[in-house]
Amino acid sequence: MRAARLIKMVLLLQTRRSMTAAELADRLEVSERTVARDALALSEAGIPVYADRGRTGGYRLVGGYRTRLTGLGRDEAEALFLSGVPTALRDMGLADAASAARLKVAAALTPELADAPHSAAQRFHLDAPAWWRPPETPDGLPAVAGAVWEDRRLAVRYRRRDGEEVERDLEPYGLVLKAGVWYLVARVTGGAGAAWDGRDPGGEHRVYRVDRLVRAEPLTERFERDEEFDLSAFWEERAAAFVRSILRETVVVRLTDEGVRALRHAVDRTVAEEALERGETHGRADADGRRLTTVTLPVESLDVAYTQLLALGPECEVLEPPALRERMARAAERAAALYR
Repeated sequence: MRAARLIKMVLLLQTRRSMTAAELADRLEVSERTVARDALALSEAGIPVYADRGRTGGYRLVGGYRTRLTGLGRDEAEALFLSGVPTALRDMGLADAASAARLKVAAALTPELADAPHSAAQRFHLDAPAWWRPPETPDGLPAVAGAVWEDRRLAVRYRRRDGEEVERDLEPYGLVLKAGVWYLVARVTGGAGAAWDGRDPGGEHRVYRVDRLVRAEPLTERFERDEEFDLSAFWEERAAAFVRSILRETVVVRLTDEGVRALRHAVDRTVAEEALERGETHGRADADGRRLTTVTLPVESLDVAYTQLLALGPECEVLEPPALRERMARAAERAAALYR
């Protein structure tokens, strides 16, 4: 514990020309008396820590004592400090490790690059959770993250969407944070006991929501990772397949130019753009002189389509199926009655 604190003290002094005892005590989470003892220990170990006395005094390194990263450009240094996602690292229990790593890199930068961390922080911030939904950290996330980093097999009890709970023995390959929701990508190795039902094919990579893990127990046994597995490519392909799998119905709509622009915000953007590429633009216009485009749009269900297309108001006319067209017409009549 003390050794790690002494290293951190040296790195802090390398990033600043001078730091007061109070500043060091705050950063190291110790008392000023402990800071004094640590500074003495470093001096005795041959590290040139010098204490300036007086009201404006403090601790500093003398004799040019520092290490440097050579060949690192400004754009590379700034990009390095953009790579962290503070909230995600905190949720996985890696905030301290990431902070120490950034501090080590900052301490090793050449003087002309010393402002790179501050420059990057001023210009970029990633806020991963979705709007209108407070971020929630699943209780088992740190344990799952530890198993992912250490390539340890994971015994889990998982609650399916229908509420049924099943036991699985997994090889945890990676974690994905999507719109504030954590997902585990893992390879199924079999059932953890008699509850195995065969519905998750062994040997295949599958996706599990971490907040549905009723239990997650890292095992002592490690697994051999497939080095050719590409987490990013897998997620992109699986996400696209998921979108396609839930689009079980189709509707035909006629859109104004404004409706064409708004459609990308009302439904999945990729689905909207693919439908618009196949759409037919008419030579005629509506009563207000607006150009019309007819598209066939895949949707999750008619209920979901009703909610999504209602947001487009008079910029969208449902042509098929008749049941949805009638429902939209009744909604329009009720809205017209309210605004008369």
